[in-house]
Amino acid sequence: MPQSGPARHESTLHDSSRPNVVVMHCHDLGRFLGCYGNETVATPHLDALAADGVRFDRSFTTAPQCSPSRASLFTGRYPHVNGVLGLTHQDFAWDLHPGERHLGGLLRDQGYRTALIGVQHESRARTDEELAARLGFDHVDAGMTRAEPVSKAAVDHLGQLVEGDRPFYLQVGFLEPHRMPGDRDEPGVMGFLGNHLEPDDSLGVAIPAYLQDTPSARTELAELQGAVRHMDEAAGRVLAELDRLGATGNTIMVFTTDHGLALPRAKCSLYDPGLETALIIRYPDGGWTGGQVHDALVSHVDLLPTLLAAVGSAAGDEVHGRSFLPLLNGEEHPRRQEIFGEMTYHDYYDPRRCIRTERHKLIANFSSAPAFMDPSQGWMRRCRPKVQTEGPASYHPSLELYDLAADPAELTNLVGDPDHAGVVAELSAKLAEWMTRTKDPLVDGAVTSPLHSKTMNALLRA
Repeated sequence: MPQSGPARHESTLHDSSRPNVVVMHCHDLGRFLGCYGNETVATPHLDALAADGVRFDRSFTTAPQCSPSRASLFTGRYPHVNGVLGLTHQDFAWDLHPGERHLGGLLRDQGYRTALIGVQHESRARTDEELAARLGFDHVDAGMTRAEPVSKAAVDHLGQLVEGDRPFYLQVGFLEPHRMPGDRDEPGVMGFLGNHLEPDDSLGVAIPAYLQDTPSARTELAELQGAVRHMDEAAGRVLAELDRLGATGNTIMVFTTDHGLALPRAKCSLYDPGLETALIIRYPDGGWTGGQVHDALVSHVDLLPTLLAAVGSAAGDEVHGRSFLPLLNGEEHPRRQEIFGEMTYHDYYDPRRCIRTERHKLIANFSSAPAFMDPSQGWMRRCRPKVQTEGPASYHPSLELYDLAADPAELTNLVGDPDHAGVVAELSAKLAEWMTRTKDPLVDGAVTSPLHSKTMNALLRA
């Protein structure tokens, strides 16, 4: 992990007191970066950003899936409220409710020039024109998703954004390290390389604590490390261009991801490996630099109100998150006592909700689905979890409780242990109160998918 002191940056741009804002994000990363203690993955550019910025060690998404997590990140509202309870593409067809406001539109209302380059997965709108109108961007180039061309397009557009006397908001999304099909994949396997990446075991391979250490797992992790290294190189291009343009000092630079790694019992699960996210923020002119590290619980819904507060705007009472701007400014900031996570639909209906405190995690399961949804996207699974997954144990129990201090891999369900009955009761009450207060549709019963309505309408028209 880099330990060098903060770099010096000079602001040579417009004299507005409001900073520029850049949010870079990628798919399926979790905290799989060198700066988070992963010694076998090569991520020098993002490690350097963390060494020169502020790293959050306990940042969590609201949902362990692509679209719902991003919908929360960019609206500051939980998926079951903003309308994105599942994937937005194809016949999954979930979408933001018409009244939902995106960070891009909110900042444009504040006089910012706004641009979206690369991945977006928070809206069903698909053409650049539709996305610009729906989300509030002046410029959209969402036709590419792979990290290299996205980073080059972002670099090209930054030159235009720094001109003039108004601050800008740039949102950059990378596909990698999402799984993608490739000609080198074994039958029944979808790996991480596509046809343009190479595996990377140059620093070795480390298997996450919740997975079995097998030869096939090591092969898969080497692929993942290659995809992450490629993404880091793309992020480095954008960071280097900010420096070259003299824009680094007056720019709030945010790097994060949607959710955890696309490995069994991580992505598409409410265990910590599914909900954990990298979150690195740097703003040299604001003093958010120097390699600071915070261990306070932070939720993705907190980022939007934080950024709005930083540019002198208020998020409004409808936003579920709360600004952690005081924490960034070195001021007193009451610590979050809990974060909440959820999943409703992904590949199939699997409604789950959770509350996570400093010490414990309670998961409530509302269907008898398999114990975890497999994000391997193939028939063959090269990584296998340590927990038993055959027989009756392969289905959800009603409730799960984990002691995160004694059992960080969440392998032992403590529901039913008399010594933990009080914790189960306390967290159950808090989770139920949150669901009721935020008008979670699960309170009233099962949630119907957009495909259900489409199919029923087709039958009625026949």
